[in-house]
Amino acid sequence: MLITFNPFRTIGIPNVTYIKPENMFKEIDKIKNAEYILFPEYWQVNSLVYGLKKKIFPNISTYQLGHNKIETTRALWATFPKNTPYTQILSRDNVDIETIEEEFGYPLVAKEIKNSMGRGVFLIKNRQELEEYIDKNSILYIQEKLPIDRDLRIVYVGNKVIGAYWRIAKEGEFHNNIAKGASYDYDNIPLEAIELVKTVATTLDINHAGFDIAVVDNNFYILEYNVMFGNEGLRNMGIKVEEYIYEYISKDFNNPNNPNTPKYFKVS
Repeated sequence: MLITFNPFRTIGIPNVTYIKPENMFKEIDKIKNAEYILFPEYWQVNSLVYGLKKKIFPNISTYQLGHNKIETTRALWATFPKNTPYTQILSRDNVDIETIEEEFGYPLVAKEIKNSMGRGVFLIKNRQELEEYIDKNSILYIQEKLPIDRDLRIVYVGNKVIGAYWRIAKEGEFHNNIAKGASYDYDNIPLEAIELVKTVATTLDINHAGFDIAVVDNNFYILEYNVMFGNEGLRNMGIKVEEYIYEYISKDFNNPNNPNTPKYFKVS
């Protein structure tokens, strides 16, 4: 049996039982008997993996490293520092505005550590805007402003890249997010960026993420990755993410060394 805590991301996957996240402990017996748990909320992950020893999708490393921008960035500093924009993670309690101005200049990019779809990402053009950002955030995430008007969204599911496209900002706008009015372009995707995402995902054991990649002078910078990425750009390409999820977990179940292989999984 498969259990999903997010029915919208598992539409099309057969033999799935939906349980509302808030009913987790009321339905604990069903969860204990499930072969796979799909798309739990973050607060459920430790109990499922470490307590009940359940397999989850996305996997535990995807959740933990993608939980916020700090976790992601520190993992990238350790493994792919040359592909990470210059970034400082600071506490509001001991911040020195003059040092930030000296290191980054204006404009700079400031982010809330947990947000997506362009929300919580700010182009800071002067000290007043920087002070306003500091007042609203106890943890500061300051990043260099790269000279780009677009970025790449590269989607990795299971153990492969399943789609990629450019996100192009509206003229005069800062954000490249589709939710902020950016447009798509599916042409001229650099293969080097695809290979970078494959390497990063394999190294960090990530199996469900939308990577945002900036290209500057033939260098590739990982801006962030989102565990719960939007699917509209992929749907425009005729790509159904749930089919790749099903293929991936089916191969796991069809492993002859797994005694719990359900009969309804048949993969050629």
